[in-house]
Amino acid sequence: MTKKYSDDLKLKVVEEYQEGHLGIRALARKYGIKSKSVVARWIKVYERLGAEGLKSKSHNESYSVQFKLDVLSYMKRTGSSEMDTALHFRLTDSSTIARWKNGMSTLN
Repeated sequence: MTKKYSDDLKLKVVEEYQEGHLGIRALARKYGIKSKSVVARWIKVYERLGAEGLKSKSHNESYSVQFKLDVLSYMKRTGSSEMDTALHFRLTDSSTIARWKNGMSTLN
């Protein structure tokens, strides 16, 4: 199970990072966040989508098959990472794309 962090904590960590006093690793340690990559993801999401992007979703989004194919096609065509592709399509969780990729590989 993924540990959920409050929206306020995410914003606080990102703002503290932007102040420049602590780096990603130090902030993760300070706030008991399991991985510096979690903090790095929050920073990327905030830089692209603002504070709204850090807010937890209260429900699972439903995406059309065509949208999923467009996202996966874009990632393959451009060589973008899952995170960069997610942000390009205004998705806040790149693991969504990983699930779509895995689902497609089981169809082959």
